[in-house]
Amino acid sequence: MKVIVSLFLFALSSIISAQSDYIVIDQFGYLPNSEKIAVLRNPVQGKDSNEVYVPGNTFAVIDVINNNQVYTGTPIVWNAGNIDEPSGDQIWYFDFSSVITHGDYYVLDLDNDIRSFEFKISPSVYNEVLKQAMRTFFYQRAGFKKEAPYAEMGWEDDASHTGPLQDMNCRRYDAPNDASTERDLHGGWYDAGDQNRYTHWTTNYIIELIKAYEERPNAWGDDYNIPESGNGIPDILDEVKFGLDHLLRLQTEDGSVISIIGCSDASPPSSGTEHSLYGEVNTIATSKSAAAYARGARIFREFGGFDDFADSLENAATRAYNWSIANPRVIWKNNSAEYNSTGVGAGQQDSDDDYLRKMSILQAALYLYQLTGETAYKTFFDNNYAEARLVSWNFVYSFDIYTQETLLEYTQLPDATAFVKDDIINAYITGMNKEKNFPSHDNNTDGYMTEINAY
Repeated sequence: MKVIVSLFLFALSSIISAQSDYIVIDQFGYLPNSEKIAVLRNPVQGKDSNEVYVPGNTFAVIDVINNNQVYTGTPIVWNAGNIDEPSGDQIWYFDFSSVITHGDYYVLDLDNDIRSFEFKISPSVYNEVLKQAMRTFFYQRAGFKKEAPYAEMGWEDDASHTGPLQDMNCRRYDAPNDASTERDLHGGWYDAGDQNRYTHWTTNYIIELIKAYEERPNAWGDDYNIPESGNGIPDILDEVKFGLDHLLRLQTEDGSVISIIGCSDASPPSSGTEHSLYGEVNTIATSKSAAAYARGARIFREFGGFDDFADSLENAATRAYNWSIANPRVIWKNNSAEYNSTGVGAGQQDSDDDYLRKMSILQAALYLYQLTGETAYKTFFDNNYAEARLVSWNFVYSFDIYTQETLLEYTQLPDATAFVKDDIINAYITGMNKEKNFPSHDNNTDGYMTEINAY
């Protein structure tokens, strides 16, 4: 009888209290002991500025199962009622951090009789989020069939870019009729909305996935429902290997690395029939690949059972690094009239900015030193680290995150050069104490608690 009554009350509350976009909660949910704040928004500027919401004085957290009020409180206005500039909203906070019991809930404005969407409080609230985020790489695989039981209904597709003169018979962008330029460059991940593959960005994916595994190896399972699941290897490393296999195919005989594969963009991807074309080599693709090869060699050697693969990656890293040192400013831009590459890809993977090339070589030097212990790599790092904007500007910002992480990782070396280590740490502390970083967080300068200087 109690169950029936509870279900009736829940159904009744759902009818009476409308779900509202004005009460913003974390759509993934909350850990039991985390801070829990609902952001209440009155749109003043922007596309919804014709709408008005003034929060009531009393809010409650409602248990979805039994419809009980487990907590009530009063919202607090943010920043004296001033407008949050990025969003154009006037904002209040409803803090319900004291609710720690596992369950499903929603926030209810008792005075206005509107409610938030439902959310969970659970110690495992991010587990499924992590798994599904990781599975996006499976769906982005080029040349790989998406079929049940690995692909959900509606997302199944045949392997893409496997037809005549596509990825397995890819030709140079400026010699589409020359069979002697054909290379097997299959694999990799689609860039985003298009299905081109940009080497520079592929290396970032590989390196960041490896970092995620290294930082929390026990967080990653072997049960993410990809074809490699259950093979005794965390699925994140299976995905890394898929990317590295592709990256190895891009390396040329002299150690340099091809910068891009331009190909059909189609929906579904397997319906694309245009020929695939690859671009030139350049320094940014090669130096970033050196870093990814080296990082990959280290993680697979440490994991065990991949000695041959790790050896091939180390060899590729050394060759790519040496080519980059000898060719520090080879520029080639795709989709550029200047480089006779119009139509090859979309977003450009190269620029005239020498800084990025130098910092990519610096990153490769660190990873090769971690891998081999050869002092020449550490010497290069020590001689060039001060060119990083973190050190030369004492500035920390989101557009230089890869370089900043490289420098901070150097400080963790047991034999880091003392003055270099101190220089990096002091620069980072100085930079983080500047206006857009720790002070923004400490002073709660953003109504949505996302204190970054660019969205």
